[in-house]
Amino acid sequence: MSSSDAELSAVAPQLRSLRRRAGLTLEAAAHSAGLSPAHLSRLETGQRQPSLPMLLALARVYGTTVSELLGESVADRDAIVRAADMEPTRAGGWTYWQAGAPGRGMQALRVRVPHGSQRDIVRVHPGEEWLYVLKGRLALRLGDTAHVLAPGDSAHFDSLTPHRLAAEDHDGVELLFVHTLLQSPMAALCLGPITGELP
Repeated sequence: MSSSDAELSAVAPQLRSLRRRAGLTLEAAAHSAGLSPAHLSRLETGQRQPSLPMLLALARVYGTTVSELLGESVADRDAIVRAADMEPTRAGGWTYWQAGAPGRGMQALRVRVPHGSQRDIVRVHPGEEWLYVLKGRLALRLGDTAHVLAPGDSAHFDSLTPHRLAAEDHDGVELLFVHTLLQSPMAALCLGPITGELP
């Protein structure tokens, strides 16, 4: 057995452990990941080797990362993100600061939304979102319902619900943004499906 085969066989018990931690039956986990229960069972017993798409699907279902599925531990230094290390990224008029460690099951950002930008963009994508308004007022549309959130207000919703975010005030809005979609590029995560190049 090669070292890579040994590493993959070590994934099998981790897959079972994380499924159980998520409280999912074999059938429910397989269905959510687009696999047959028999195939997932073979992965969990080491009879089959998972492909990267399978690992990505299972990581999403279990609310974790591919790194954890593979049994890798995250270094302690990745637990802290210093303000001085947060480099701004600009896309579509918005400014983002990575507020969490990369490669995790959640993505945490500090976001500044100027007034008038992306008001018409409707976002729909897998995962959950949590927003917390730091400064200004946020116009948030969830499905057919419109809300205005003030500083200190938050929202937590399934991001398959069509949603729009916009600054209600001319000075813009600043918020904390946490999303569960695994390792999405910041622009795709926050902007949703748009065409053309980003500025």
